[in-house]
Amino acid sequence: MLISRALMQRTALIMAGGSGERFWPLSRQKRPKQLLRLTSHDRTMLEEAIERIAPLIAPEHVFVVTSELLQPVIRASLHGILPPENIIAEPLKRNTAPCIALGAAFIAERYAATHTPDHISIAVLTADHFVERPDVFRASVHAALQHAEQSGDLVTFGVTPTRPATGYGYIEIPQKPSTASLQARRVKSFREKPNEETAQEFIERGNFFWNSGMFFWRTDSVVTGLKDHLPDVGIRIDDMREMLKGQTTTPHVGAPPRTIEAFQHMPDVSIDYGLMERAKNVACVCVEFGWDDVGSWDALERVYESDEHGNINVGGNVLVDARDCIVMNSVGQDIAVAAIGVENLVIVTTADGILVCPKDRVQDVRKAVNALRERNNGKFV
Repeated sequence: MLISRALMQRTALIMAGGSGERFWPLSRQKRPKQLLRLTSHDRTMLEEAIERIAPLIAPEHVFVVTSELLQPVIRASLHGILPPENIIAEPLKRNTAPCIALGAAFIAERYAATHTPDHISIAVLTADHFVERPDVFRASVHAALQHAEQSGDLVTFGVTPTRPATGYGYIEIPQKPSTASLQARRVKSFREKPNEETAQEFIERGNFFWNSGMFFWRTDSVVTGLKDHLPDVGIRIDDMREMLKGQTTTPHVGAPPRTIEAFQHMPDVSIDYGLMERAKNVACVCVEFGWDDVGSWDALERVYESDEHGNINVGGNVLVDARDCIVMNSVGQDIAVAAIGVENLVIVTTADGILVCPKDRVQDVRKAVNALRERNNGKFV
């Protein structure tokens, strides 16, 4: 089915409900990773995500899905950037498949008076990723949306790997691309996070790409896909559309009315497992725009430039005979931080928290957060 680009309504759905516990003590329940200035000195990661896509999809067509806890904080932080009604709260935490189902229902109903679902496309983006070259990113989004709009395929980005990363899932395409074009290619399989040896093999083979967690499709395609492959989620979309009639231009406090009825019956399942790994009409655009999911403190080594000793120094800290450390002082001139004769440490200070850990233990920051939650009734988390 060929659809005129002029008839399509392009939208973006940004998922922003994560807690970002691995960035404690800077990240907190009401100030998670997406609301931090981790990769920019003057904008939060969520603001960067909106700014990055805005030349292609105007802010009035950008929607953010988050939790009820974070909705008022995000509305305040995006005042004057997005319409408040475009910041939607999930009634319950149910992973990415129900989140996307709610977003698809909301968007389909918002444009119901002017566009049928097959004439609405959605770029599902993330609120907490780093992109080095925004112009290349937008060209890639355009290519992915264009293919999805014309073919009805479910499209994702496969990021060309630059190292044998064991923290990402991988996408396999049938053969190594002969050119670096933005042509959509059929997906052969999705692979779970590999060990280092397997990740190195993936890079050498050349037909494996990092799974970016970004998706592009027509609204009718994702709804049909969910109904076919994840019916416990898919069959609730029509119910949510009915609940959302006349509700999509009102800035609700909390989740839209009655949507909890649908969420209570949906499983906790990711869109990757529930849909992308099961559907046959899945395509991948292989991209190179300098990407990182900024999942933990050690990611800052790939975002910031280091000094001559391999240190990342944010906040004017004093480093004496320190090597390969990440030191962040978020308090500024109210506190002095000095690191002497240390190597491979992460040191982060805030007004009420200090983190010190080896770089190879940053994934265990969550354990500290859990312990603090139990010990102090959530005071410091």
